[in-house]
Amino acid sequence: MKKKNKALTVGLGVTAAAFAVADLACDYAIKRPDPSKEKKPETREMYIKRAEIRRQNNQNLYDLNPEDLTIKSVDGLDMKAWYLPAEKETKRFVICVHGHKCNGPDEFSHMMPFYHYDLGYNYLLPDLTGHGRSEGEYIGFGSFDAKNILLWVDYLINRFGEDIEIILHGISMGAATVLNCNEMSPPDQVKIIIEDCGFTSAEAVMNNNLKDMIGFKFMPIVKLGSLVSKVKAGYFFSESDPFKNMNKAKNPVLFIHGEEDTYVPFEYGKELYDACPTPKDYLWVPNTVHAFSYYNAKDEYEQKVKDFIAKYMDKKEDAVTAY
Repeated sequence: MKKKNKALTVGLGVTAAAFAVADLACDYAIKRPDPSKEKKPETREMYIKRAEIRRQNNQNLYDLNPEDLTIKSVDGLDMKAWYLPAEKETKRFVICVHGHKCNGPDEFSHMMPFYHYDLGYNYLLPDLTGHGRSEGEYIGFGSFDAKNILLWVDYLINRFGEDIEIILHGISMGAATVLNCNEMSPPDQVKIIIEDCGFTSAEAVMNNNLKDMIGFKFMPIVKLGSLVSKVKAGYFFSESDPFKNMNKAKNPVLFIHGEEDTYVPFEYGKELYDACPTPKDYLWVPNTVHAFSYYNAKDEYEQKVKDFIAKYMDKKEDAVTAY
């Protein structure tokens, strides 16, 4: 009897410890960053340079006085976005979806000259719930985020008309989000999807980065963390599964990924590309880590996007001379 009680006590202790670690990992992954806590100073030159580029481009964006928009999320939270209309009237829009613990301007203001000036598109930069200026205590990891992005799609259609054309462009978790929109069958106004360094599933990317979260990898911790996430944030990690949702895709998809990405491994990009049943293309960027493809290969990136738009959005007679 004593042995059984001891075994039970040990078992309960191990289970409690596992749930405590899972709770810690879950909060690390999905809890909104606390702006009052000082971040560890960045020492890596490439990230310092990117931060300066972001600061300058954010200011360039704000100097153009973008419209400050607010709509309600699927769970009733305020979602914020900056909207920059094109200089000349157009029916084309791009919705740019940022990544994990980032925000719209920080992730995409550096592409504003390309989309706003070069292509002449209307430019929408939403903050996902749990990020930036939007409400929310927890991060959706691409799950209900996809539903919320489609609410922004509906907003644009209702405001600007049924004849508009929309590009969904996401980076990292934002890329997973726009791919997860496939599950809900986006309206016909969504014409193409551009995904840059998205993950195959939330569970896969969390397990890949578990060592950074808690110091070691152990897949059951992710499963337990998923239970914690369901209680705290309302979703299981398995609800964000772009790879599974690829078979529901109906739009052409452009896949972009840095070949030296270890946060969202390059193999994920290739797996998503191979699983895509619709017209598709890819840009694999050598010597490039996570979310740096545009910084490291700006010309190639922009040309690939232009070519993709010309092929799948422009009229055939225009596509020959457009670019």
